[in-house]
Amino acid sequence: MESGTELTLDAPHGSFTLHNNVNIPAVFLTGGIGVTPVRSIVLQAIHDNVPHRIFVFYSNRRPEDAAFLDELMESHEANPNYTFVGTMTQMEKSSREWHGETGVISKAMLLEFIDDLTLPIYYLDGPPAMVNAMRKLLSEAGVDDDNIRTEEFSGY
Repeated sequence: MESGTELTLDAPHGSFTLHNNVNIPAVFLTGGIGVTPVRSIVLQAIHDNVPHRIFVFYSNRRPEDAAFLDELMESHEANPNYTFVGTMTQMEKSSREWHGETGVISKAMLLEFIDDLTLPIYYLDGPPAMVNAMRKLLSEAGVDDDNIRTEEFSGY
């Protein structure tokens, strides 16, 4: 495209935004570069000092593969209502030390941090296979489909 070409842009669309009811926790189940919109939502919520209880479960193969990992881990210091849970699935291939969770996001992992899995609004994004697995996990845990929002990041 030549420099100076005029474009018409349209704003982002969709429902992948933080819900309004502050009494309902927000739980983000994300993986890989799918964390990008989650990061934006979390940083904006911290900036605005929203009272929502926010949980981010972020899965990657290794810490060195995880975009924004340090920033997401440190954000808890700015807002005690925010909980970050990173998990790595291939630590045997990592050269970086990791003291967080390992393995895929599971019902047991969620229950370590969330008492009632049917209460939150869930935001799922990442590779399509992960999004499908998380949707199945939540459905089997009794989460109402109306409380699940999804985004898929294809190209994996």
